[in-house]
Amino acid sequence: MSDEQTIEFLKKAKVAHVATVDQDGYPYVIPLIYYFNGKDKVYLHTGNLRQSHFVENIEHNPKVSIEVSEMGDIHPGKKYACQSALVYMSVVLFGQIKKIDDDAKKEWFFDRLLEKYGNPEWNFEKGYPALPKIDLFEVQIEKMTGKLNEGFRH
Repeated sequence: MSDEQTIEFLKKAKVAHVATVDQDGYPYVIPLIYYFNGKDKVYLHTGNLRQSHFVENIEHNPKVSIEVSEMGDIHPGKKYACQSALVYMSVVLFGQIKKIDDDAKKEWFFDRLLEKYGNPEWNFEKGYPALPKIDLFEVQIEKMTGKLNEGFRH
C-alpha cells in the first residue's frame, strides 16, 4: 500500500496485536484497542495490574512490533483449493514503547478512544475517575509497512 493508504487504514482499523519479547526470548502478543495520531505515534493502554507479562517485557526490552489487519473475502481457486487467495489489508510497524504517567495525556487518550470507538449518542459524566487504574503507553514508530492483497482480479 502507499504511505497514504497505510496511514488511513491505521487510523480506522480497530484492533492492534502488540508483540513484545520476554526475558527468555519468547514472543508475547496481545490484542489492544489503540489510537494512531496520523503521523508517528500509536497510543495503547492496559490496566495497571500487580503483575503484567506485557509490562515486564517492555521494561526489559522497549522494542515492540504492532500488527493491524482486516480480512476480506476468500477467492476460491479455479481448480485447486491451494490456489485460493485471501483478500486483506495489513499494517506492521516497529518502534519503541514508553509509559506515560501524565493524567492530562491519559484524558486526551480516552477522548480520542471515544471519538474512534464510541457512539455519538452516548452520554457520560465529565471526567475519567479510573485514570489511576490504567497504564498509558506511547509507541514511537520507527518503521511501518502496509500490504493490500486484492485476491484475484477477474
